[in-house]
Amino acid sequence: MTEQTDTQRWIVVGVDGSPSSVDALRWAVDQARARGAVVEAVTAWQHPVATGWPVPVVAYENPADSARNVLDEAVAEAADAECRGGIRARVVEGGAVSCLLDAARGADLLVVGSRGHGGFTGALLGSVGQHCVQHAPCPVVVVRHPND
Repeated sequence: MTEQTDTQRWIVVGVDGSPSSVDALRWAVDQARARGAVVEAVTAWQHPVATGWPVPVVAYENPADSARNVLDEAVAEAADAECRGGIRARVVEGGAVSCLLDAARGADLLVVGSRGHGGFTGALLGSVGQHCVQHAPCPVVVVRHPND
């Protein structure tokens, strides 16, 4: 009798709505199809924090809902209707780095865009991508947007 392991393979991809992250999601979908894996698209959010002056937060704005909209739009842009069934879209509260590293435990790959919405425009790799490359518990793929 042979022992069968029914472990699901997955690829984690960080999505912040930037062109680079949409390209990373598109690449992850293609790679998952080739590997027989699923894609776990992760968007992280956190409440604005500041010291000194209070940060005004619009009463009707829900950051989790905004993050969900960003993720849904990226999935719609990056994958056709057939592929969307193989994407687990997750919105998590916390910093992008910690959320991605947590999600990547046990994953086949972690995929990030070369630059997101923050940082310096001339940077070759954003701070989130840099940290993930250095600390991820699995291989990391950095996808560059053609205009970067």
